[in-house]
Amino acid sequence: MLEKFRTKKNKDQPQRQENNDKLMIGLDIGTEYVKALIARVDDNNELEIIGVGKAHQSQTDMQAGAIADIAAVVANCDQALSQAEHQAGVSGRSAVVGIAGELVKGSTLNVRVTRKDPQKEIDVSEIDQIFSLVQERAHEKAKKQLSLETGGKDIALKLVNSALISIEIDGYMVTNPIGFTGKDVHVQLYTAFAPMVHIGAIERVADQLDLDLLTVAAEPFAVARSVIGDDPNADISAILIDVGGGTTDIAVVNEGGVEGTIMFGIGGRSYTKSVERDFSFGYEQAEALKLSLDGGSLSPAKKKQVEQALSKTLMVWMSGVSLALEEFSNLDHLPNRILLCGGGSSLKLIQDELEHADWYKELPFSKKPKIQFIMPSQVSGITDATDLVKDHTLITAMGLLRVGMDTVLQFESDAETIKGRFNRLLKI
Repeated sequence: MLEKFRTKKNKDQPQRQENNDKLMIGLDIGTEYVKALIARVDDNNELEIIGVGKAHQSQTDMQAGAIADIAAVVANCDQALSQAEHQAGVSGRSAVVGIAGELVKGSTLNVRVTRKDPQKEIDVSEIDQIFSLVQERAHEKAKKQLSLETGGKDIALKLVNSALISIEIDGYMVTNPIGFTGKDVHVQLYTAFAPMVHIGAIERVADQLDLDLLTVAAEPFAVARSVIGDDPNADISAILIDVGGGTTDIAVVNEGGVEGTIMFGIGGRSYTKSVERDFSFGYEQAEALKLSLDGGSLSPAKKKQVEQALSKTLMVWMSGVSLALEEFSNLDHLPNRILLCGGGSSLKLIQDELEHADWYKELPFSKKPKIQFIMPSQVSGITDATDLVKDHTLITAMGLLRVGMDTVLQFESDAETIKGRFNRLLKI
């Protein structure tokens, strides 16, 4: 599956890889930047990053995390991929592409089924029926939520990610229900749906780039996968906040399971535009002024002015975070670790507000949350041979690689696991 190549655009691009190499691309199409990682997959299904690329996007290329200009985004992606390919010395084709935006809906669904004959052993056909019911209810839930938010619009949706969290029979946790007897079957799973129009745009971009699209992944889900890793017994609990250029993506992970993901349309560009308005600058000048805030090059008076301009957006952003976390009312308490990633989270004002303000007191935290960045070394199963993946800004792209590896292993596995069957039934 992985041994394919991008069409060569010119003679200067790298030669094709050896057939015994396996390559995978993580393509993070962000509002501000396209970030591309090329990784080699070894015999132990570990990933080694061998190429890194990055290209800036113009203000009209994306809108609130979604593609607005396909041709422009294709050109930017090609630039980022070419950088990564030149560094890697090979040209990959199999890719995982991230999807973000306020209309991407991810949540955990609990479905309980009461069996007519509790004494009968559960067989494969019954499991298939239960999973079909789960798929139907998850789709209905996402469609209803989106309809409420868009004023009743009927938007076609497609499942982009799912993760089976648990199966219980009469309150007893099982990993494979086949052969068990019992009355009540409880299935808990995470699903993420996205509008077909957004997925279609990504598929068009991939086609123009001659990429083989392994899967499209909801970006907060990808970040969660980067943190959870491969350990089936992982019990990590944390709030993951990915601040991009156009959106902020939040995922809540509880005891190793993804409870849900929420996105809202405030990111790094919103902060830049607040400086642009207050100083009557052009966008590029406002961006430079924002970035210089933490560099120590501004006079105290100018620094205070910039902070005042940014604080207006910061307060709105904090309200968005609080409202998003209020959605997780099913949890007894929220995790007391907040892990940040994304270029927008580099703004020190954001870190300081999360760490020192009392915003958390209105939410069900058991104690004041600790604020940390997700670092590349924390992403299990992925190493970096380029020495360029140094901080939190490339975590989403690393998470996409992690989702890609999950996808490959799912389809290449000889064993018929219950999770594998579930994922195939949901056609992910």
